[in-house]
Amino acid sequence: MSTYLYRVNAFSQGLTSGNPAYVIRLTNPIQKQVMQGIAKELNLPITAFLLEQESNIYELRWFTPLEEISLCGHGTLAAAHILWEEEIIEIQQPITFMTKSGHLKVEKVKKGIQLAFSTDMPNPIDITPSIKQLINVPILKAAQNSDRYLIEVADEESLIRLVPNLDLLTTLPVTGLVVTSPSTKYDFVSRYFAPKIGIKEDFVTGSAHCGLAPYWSRRLNKKQLYAFQSSERGGELFIYYQGDLTYITGKAITIYKSHFNELLL
Repeated sequence: MSTYLYRVNAFSQGLTSGNPAYVIRLTNPIQKQVMQGIAKELNLPITAFLLEQESNIYELRWFTPLEEISLCGHGTLAAAHILWEEEIIEIQQPITFMTKSGHLKVEKVKKGIQLAFSTDMPNPIDITPSIKQLINVPILKAAQNSDRYLIEVADEESLIRLVPNLDLLTTLPVTGLVVTSPSTKYDFVSRYFAPKIGIKEDFVTGSAHCGLAPYWSRRLNKKQLYAFQSSERGGELFIYYQGDLTYITGKAITIYKSHFNELLL
């Protein structure tokens, strides 16, 4: 069986928007260091590796160029997109991914591909001197969930023009920084920075919205939220917040498909 390499834009409908990922569907298990070497060589925000376990159930692992991570929204969306588009799984069938964050269920819905992720509730924290120094615009509120700071700023203009202190961020006890604000077009907008794992600014971060969903749901008194990650490429997310679960929906497009040199696996 041939091994294919797929280049996918997740949370996107075009060539230059959304978050790019590579998807590799393995035929046999390979060592972690081999996967990490491939991800470093391919040098996209995420390389996702799929290995079938049984019907409609796949092991899924995600690697940045620097390390393996435990949860990745756009890598999950890209992987599901390929399994359905290549007709490996029938479009009406849900997919279960076995991951480091547990079993993730993914379904095809009217608005795109829906991911069911565990909510990662942010809790308010003090705006310390270190947190103030993370960005060069005023901070309204700060919170923290399992591995990220979440900072709210006044408006989209502040969000777009802010410059993060990435050197400082790498020294703090979190993986990344989410900055968010209200929006005139969307319910909220955001940006995400994670230099500690090799991503200075992520383009569209599905997992970050597991914390943004309860934050903005409480603020706006809404369960269904329309969000935009305002990065260089940008991407739209449709969110349904349901307590312990956050449903995140987006679209994906395959940019190209090629053969992968199996001697490297």
